Amino acid sequence: MAYDDPKTLVSTEWLAKHLKDPDLRVLDASWYLPTMNRNPKAEYDDAHIPGARFFDIDEISDLRSDLPHMIPPIEKFMSRCRAMGVGDGHQIVVYDGMGIFSAPRVWWMFKLMGQDNIAVLDGGFAKWQAEGRPIEDLPPMIRDRHMTVRRQNHMVKDVTQVSAASKLRDHEIIDARSAARFRGDAAEPRPGLRAGHIPGARNVYYADLLNADQTMKDPLALKAVFESAGVDLSKPAITSCGSGVTAAILSLAMTCFGKSDHSLYDGSWAEWGAFPTLPVATGDD
Repeated sequence: MAYDDPKTLVSTEWLAKHLKDPDLRVLDASWYLPTMNRNPKAEYDDAHIPGARFFDIDEISDLRSDLPHMIPPIEKFMSRCRAMGVGDGHQIVVYDGMGIFSAPRVWWMFKLMGQDNIAVLDGGFAKWQAEGRPIEDLPPMIRDRHMTVRRQNHMVKDVTQVSAASKLRDHEIIDARSAARFRGDAAEPRPGLRAGHIPGARNVYYADLLNADQTMKDPLALKAVFESAGVDLSKPAITSCGSGVTAAILSLAMTCFGKSDHSLYDGSWAEWGAFPTLPVATGDD
């Protein structure tokens, strides 16, 4: 099925139809793990969807934190968006170079900041290119635009809140990492982190939510993936991953099948795995 919801996911066909709308803003939010050996800014400079701005996940973050790409201060988020010409009244479409990988993180950030009119491009830049749609290598013409931010604090959790949820089991903590990393069978890509997962967490590997062409599965199939992982969908959910990026894919997927009571653990395993006093589970426990 084709998603065409300007608040969650839109198809390449939808974007092609609306690409010249005056209030449309397109963001390239490509980001890659160090092991992928790809440079998102260089790729953007070489080719991007016409009019797209580059959203730097690592730079538009809280650089005072030792943790990677944590939520930026409100003032910084507003100033960076203004500099990109993104603000109130715009319909935003965000994409990445993998299909659906890092774009949901930016979708979630805008939602957190109270901006609802944002969608992820289903299948991303790879699908757009494969279909022979227009690309360019020119920087966009930008005019400043004010953005009003109303931070939705219920959408994010910190380590203290996640620790309490792990003990009380009143939330479903859902980990988007691979099964091998979740069980502790594979080493973490970031040095100094313990292997395993948050006690009580369920494992929904983000890739299991995607079709072979890196588009999102249909809502019924998405819900089935969560249920088959033992997730109790009657409980509020907290999504987690390695560093808060692919956790947002889980958040987007739940929104697609109608579950709205979910939040994201921003520090994710980069934080939990580095805390020697926090408990770690291994295997399927």
